[in-house]
Amino acid sequence: MTVKSYMELLKLRIGFMIALTAVVGYLAVAEHVSPMKIAVLTVTMVLGAASASVFNHFYDRDIDRLMARTAGRPLASGKLSHPFRILWLSAGLLVAGMALALSTFNWVVAAHLFLGSFFYGIVYTVWLKRRSWVNIIIGGAAGSFAVLAGAAAVDPSIWMLPWLLALTLFLWTPSHFWSLAITLKEDYRRAGVPMLPCVIGDAKTAKYIMFNTLLLVGSSLLPFAFGQLGRLYAAGAVAVGLWFLWLNWRLVKDPSRTMARINFMGSMQYLLTIFIAVFVDRHAGF
Repeated sequence: MTVKSYMELLKLRIGFMIALTAVVGYLAVAEHVSPMKIAVLTVTMVLGAASASVFNHFYDRDIDRLMARTAGRPLASGKLSHPFRILWLSAGLLVAGMALALSTFNWVVAAHLFLGSFFYGIVYTVWLKRRSWVNIIIGGAAGSFAVLAGAAAVDPSIWMLPWLLALTLFLWTPSHFWSLAITLKEDYRRAGVPMLPCVIGDAKTAKYIMFNTLLLVGSSLLPFAFGQLGRLYAAGAVAVGLWFLWLNWRLVKDPSRTMARINFMGSMQYLLTIFIAVFVDRHAGF
């Protein structure tokens, strides 16, 4: 097993995205920013996310073999001859992350770290992914726990703004992932995974994405409506929200794989802009 294969098991790109989400939760409520705490929080979240990713590789190794995108993964391709040993790695990463959260922050951060891993590893991967098209809706809650963990690293008693941002994260996931699912529909169909485009087709999925994004953009304005963030945030959220809705509308008019890919990339730009808007509103000092 090469180092590259281990890195692939960890899905570090996703891990750092989860860590960035936690850092945004931290920045949203922190009055004074500690680079050291941000660094430790990042490591903590990457460990938790990597634990869930390793388990996902283990559990999905059978259907990964059936999909072109995932057939080359270490467990699916047979590069690792004893896949059950990987479960020890998954458990060790989660224990390390929770121990770091407990020793550096508090039990609330550790609890959110555990819940995020549990929702991705068990709720999404084991319970829902192969059974229902709502898999990514409910399983998407895994990412929401990251922003709650980041805020709890500052003060567990501050709850309103973190929960409003968590709601935005929760609603962002379907618009993001369903766009990707349109481009990968044939892969999921071969593996028997009931992703939404496989169940209702691309055109209807595009309409579901549009409806979900309307809810997403509405939720992104709640922090301003409840007085948790100011006008700078609101201006950014409105501008990028309208832009993302425009992309969604284009997808509804043309539910092709090319447009779905554009929408998928646009969803990541949307979320990054929301993150920047939170930071600027809280810490730019304008």
